[in-house]
Amino acid sequence: MLSGFESLPGSRLEIHPEVMRDRISNVPNECEGMPSGHKSIIPRNMSDEGHHQFVKHTVYIVKCADKSLYVGCTNNLEKRLKQHNDSKWGAHYTKIRRPVKLVHSENFKTLVEARKREQEIKGWRREKKLNLVKSE
Repeated sequence: MLSGFESLPGSRLEIHPEVMRDRISNVPNECEGMPSGHKSIIPRNMSDEGHHQFVKHTVYIVKCADKSLYVGCTNNLEKRLKQHNDSKWGAHYTKIRRPVKLVHSENFKTLVEARKREQEIKGWRREKKLNLVKSE
């Protein structure tokens, strides 16, 4: 076993997550040798305090043409709503119930938080979802 690496099934070497986190946090925000203002390509969506959050995750509820509700999660709400209404990439459920209208959304810093909330809301009865929408 190499320092910071571990062998995984299939004879692949993978960097240990804690080592990767340390290496990423030690990368300067400004790239050496680049013009002033040029930022590194390291994503800053880790939940370290003081770093700008580029990626936000949104849990949303849309009301379909048949008055049913659809709960989803995305990192680009505008694009996802267009997919639900216009493209072949929308969820099958909403494709056959177009048009859909956004009735509720909540933003989260991490995908894990957003997915937990999405699953929580999906477990609710319709009446509770409608109360959430009305409470805004």
